[in-house]
Amino acid sequence: MRAARRFTIKGRVQGVFFRDSTRREALTLGLTGYAINLSDGDVQVLACGDLVAIEQLGEWLRHGPPLSRVESVFAEDAAAEALSGFTTG
Repeated sequence: MRAARRFTIKGRVQGVFFRDSTRREALTLGLTGYAINLSDGDVQVLACGDLVAIEQLGEWLRHGPPLSRVESVFAEDAAAEALSGFTTG
């Protein structure tokens, strides 16, 4: 089932390769979307694709890469966008 979900990740998630690690994980799962830094220090991720793969990415986001310290992850359903690849902004 094609779906989309927007995640907001709080904690030590900027300057620790969070976006690039998320991109690699998402591409491995066959997802499209983006990971961007927000001005308040959070990271926002939009993942589009198979619902099971999105849920797997959501679980990965709860831990993130080794240098990160995730405090919380907020997830909400989003409108699926026709994106190609997975970008970091």
